[in-house]
This record gives sequence, structure tokens and C-alpha cells, in this order.
Amino acid sequence: MRRVVITGIGVFASTGKNVDSFFKMLVEGRSAIRRIRQIDPASLSVQIAAEIPDYEPTDYFPAKRLDLLDRFSQFGLLAAKEAMETSGLELRDEERSRFGVVMGTGMGGATTFDSGYYSLYVKQAVRLHPFTIPKIMHNAATSQICMEFGAQGPALTTATACSSSGHAIGQAFHLVKFGIADLMLAGGSEAPITYGMIRSWESVRVLAPGNGDPTRACRPFSADRDGLVIGEGAGVLLLEELEHAKQRGARIYGEVLGFGLSSDASHITQPSIDGPARAVRMALAEGQINPEEVDYINAHGTGTRLNDATETQVIKEVFKEHARRLAISSTKSMHGHTMGATGAIEMVATIQAIEQGVIPPTANYTQPDPECDLDYVPNQAREKPVRVAVSNSFAFGGLNAVLAVRRFE
Repeated sequence: MRRVVITGIGVFASTGKNVDSFFKMLVEGRSAIRRIRQIDPASLSVQIAAEIPDYEPTDYFPAKRLDLLDRFSQFGLLAAKEAMETSGLELRDEERSRFGVVMGTGMGGATTFDSGYYSLYVKQAVRLHPFTIPKIMHNAATSQICMEFGAQGPALTTATACSSSGHAIGQAFHLVKFGIADLMLAGGSEAPITYGMIRSWESVRVLAPGNGDPTRACRPFSADRDGLVIGEGAGVLLLEELEHAKQRGARIYGEVLGFGLSSDASHITQPSIDGPARAVRMALAEGQINPEEVDYINAHGTGTRLNDATETQVIKEVFKEHARRLAISSTKSMHGHTMGATGAIEMVATIQAIEQGVIPPTANYTQPDPECDLDYVPNQAREKPVRVAVSNSFAFGGLNAVLAVRRFE
């Protein structure tokens, strides 16, 4: 089978609007979680989120184009633009039919959806904007990225809640590996900080209340953890067939080795051990990786009581004694849980850890939990060579996506 490498990376997130600033903030252990600003949170019981600071759409897009771009599509385009710029790709016309896009999102155009309800039921609007549907649809970011960069090859959108962009990258990986495409932009985008989304998540009772210092609200794997914090943003990778990348002299950030996906088939919100463990094993098997070769796991690590304890058991189940030698961290402690974008944003962090030999910490870790007794790289980044890494994404509905990557050799 063909080898697939990563030749471009882009991110637009609360902890940084480009890859360098994003990873620098993670390594410094600084959280982007603050009181919500883009909406008035006074009527919400949870008033914190990881928003992209000082974001003004007209700084990036002409006003007329914004008529067609929900906030999540804007983020996706900006991350894709950086991925293309860092790739140095100069696409030839004859390559366009083998250049595609797969983007993941859990919520799609939530900002447009919420504003539509507000217009109809509060302002008593007669009709909505004629581009409402093209902005709301889940495939909007995929379609906009295809048009922006002239990608005429395989294109689709994955919507598997918090595993969406993990599945997107995995599907793109297989499209290149099995010869259906040579180049794929893959990742995810999400903009879920709206009244409707926050109120909906409040009802599930998994959000951290954010009492006191909001920057310390998300505490994955810590004994005093009390919930997740919603974030927004996008991450995009350019995946490329190895020989194609070599021929054009591309910089190679890493190699994708394996993709695992599974269903718990058990409970709509409570994770199992068996389902995620099967996805991890599948990713390792496809990449022909022995568990002892893995140096780092970017954990799903949401900061909820059940998720973190379950993920710890998954890691122990798969890696056995090696689990205690693994470095594990949850960067959600800083950029929040970006739902459908989380797998892609965390893959950018994982690739940077491999490239720079620095593992970002799990921020806000205060005290050990007997149920979470592994090495979570608490509070301070760690210099450590990383050859092989795994990134976990586990979603409501029991749908799991796991990616295995390695330093290019």
C-alpha cells in the first residue's frame, strides 16, 4: 500500500490563530477559557467557553462573501489556508481530480441556525436570509474549501459528534493510501458557542460550572475535575502520497500509519472500554506498530468524571505494563472541547509534539485520582523525543476514531 505523509498543517483556535502561536500557548500551559463574549451569557448557568479571542470576520473575508459563510466555515477556510501555505503546494490543473477534501463537524452551521430562530421567534421576521441553508448544512465547510483551492477529487463530510474530524482524517488517509487520491485536505471545524448549543449542553449536565478562575475550569484526569468546557475552532492537515511529496520536495511533518474506528453499540452517552480499545488496536495493527513503540498519547481527556476514568482503563487494556511508561496529555484543558473539530486540532498538537520533541501538558491538574493513575504530563510541558504517537477521539453515540502517526523516516 502507498505511504501517506503530512505535508501541511493549519489551525485556527482559541489558543492560537496559527500553528506556531497555537503550540507555543499549549507548551506554556496557558488556557484560553474565559467568560463568553460573543453572546451575552447572563441567562446561562454556564458562562465560560474557549472562544477565539478578538475575532472579527471582516478582517479575513470580504463582507459580501460572509453572506455565504457560517462561523464554522470561516474557521475551516482559515485553517485550510494555513495548511496549504505551509505545504508549499503549487497545484497543477491535471492534479485537481486527485485532490480532495474531507472535513468533520458535529454541529454544522450552529450560529446561522440559532440566529434563524432568533429572527423568526423574537424579531418576528417574515423570512430568513436566502443563503440560510447553504450556511447551515454540515458540508458547507467542505464545499467552500473545495471551491477555494480547486479541489475536484473525493470530497465528503463526516458528522460523528466529537469523533468527526478524527474520522475525517482517517477517511482521507485511506483515500490516499488506497490510490483513490494523491492529495487530501482533511480536518474539522466547529463554532458551537451559541445560546441554543450552550443550553443544550447544560441539559446534559457535563459542563464544568467555571466557578472561580475560568482558566482552571477544565481539569482532565485530576481528582477534582467537574466537567468539560466547550471550545471553537478548526484544524486541517494536507495528506499526501509519499512519492508525490518527494517529487516536489515537500517538507514532511510526519507519517500517518494507522486508523482505527469502532462503535461501542452499548449506550448513547456513556463510553465503554471495549469499543475504544478495539479502535486503538485497529490503528496499531494497520500501522504494524507494537504497543511498546508508542511514546505519546494525545488523549480524548474531556475532564468529565466518567470519560477520563474510562479512557485510563482503555489505555491500560491495550498497552498493559507499557501504559505506565507512556506520556499522556489532554490539550482540551487549554483549548476546550471543540466537538467535531477536536480530533483535527489535537492532531496538529500531536504532530508538533513529534516535530519539536516537546509534549504539551495537561493543564490545571491539581491532585491525582486513584482511577486515573497514569502519567498525564501534569501542568508543565516535557521535552521528550516522540517517534510514534496516538490521538484518541471518542464521541457520544459510542463512535470512536483513533489515529496513529510517526516521525517521518
